[in-house]
Amino acid sequence: MSTIEQQRNAFYGRADGQNLAPLWTRLKSLVPAEPVPVGVAHRWAYADVRPFILESAEHISAREAERRVLILENPALKGSSQITNSLYAGLQLLMPGEVAPAHRHTQSALRFIVEGRGAYTAVDGERTLMQPGDFVITPAWTWHHHGHDARAGEGSPMVWLDGLDIPILAFFNSTFREDHHAEEADITRPDGDALARYGSGLLPVGYRNGSLNSPVFNYPYARTREALQALTRAGAPDAHAGHLMRYINPTDGGWAMPTMATMIRLLPQGFVTQPYRGSDGTVFIVAEGRGELRVGEQRLELTPHDVLVVPGWMRYMLRATEDLVLFSYSDRVAQEKLGCFREQRG
Repeated sequence: MSTIEQQRNAFYGRADGQNLAPLWTRLKSLVPAEPVPVGVAHRWAYADVRPFILESAEHISAREAERRVLILENPALKGSSQITNSLYAGLQLLMPGEVAPAHRHTQSALRFIVEGRGAYTAVDGERTLMQPGDFVITPAWTWHHHGHDARAGEGSPMVWLDGLDIPILAFFNSTFREDHHAEEADITRPDGDALARYGSGLLPVGYRNGSLNSPVFNYPYARTREALQALTRAGAPDAHAGHLMRYINPTDGGWAMPTMATMIRLLPQGFVTQPYRGSDGTVFIVAEGRGELRVGEQRLELTPHDVLVVPGWMRYMLRATEDLVLFSYSDRVAQEKLGCFREQRG
């Protein structure tokens, strides 16, 4: 070791005693030339995980569990309860006759309904029945609970994908929660009220949205699928994304949620996208159809209800072997607000 190196190391040691560190030894790792993907690309085949989801009802009730969910944890982030560096995902089960008790928290939550009939979610005083393919929002700090109106032994199990911004709130140390005094929060508005008021290209005169979220909290799949199909008649799909649409806040045209960007796309049978990557790690779920997700050397099959994750700044391509509909969410909206979102086509 040279004399200069010895002198520097001695200096670093003395500075460390004052809780100081030299930036020049860490600069390239703190501010790299481009992002290093966090986690790995992975697929949870629904056919493989569904038996575990259903079996969970044999071990614990929705009331005891509060939220009977199996977490989808990125294999490279074991023990973190994270599917990406900034997002959480899990598959929740509600059986006929059950209620998942009311609470609220500072995390924003989304639901994408996978299968089943007869269950509802209640958000901020309004109930909505959940149908497969529906996208449902639970804004931060709103009372919410879930219930299944069918009697025990009747109806079908209800499964949905939960997406939350838990890691983002944890980073800011802004996590708060509160349990409701009753199992079910009060219902103060009729079913369908929010969609009727705000989801038809109309707004009540004088309305002012005091929330960062869309006032519509259930985007029915029937309407979404119709809109996607209309796009196929209007022109060719985008080469890198297919027929891609985002869920919006109808009061301002912005994203439907403040921290999670929610989108849905249709890839016609036989369509293959050109390579794409963005700085946002993305979670996908197959609403319908079949295909393939290519990430580097990985070839991940896409079948109905499979959940997949692609870390940020990892290039991928999509191929549809039959008409393929994918719901996705990422932290893109948060990155856009901070001015750091980047994408690369090709």
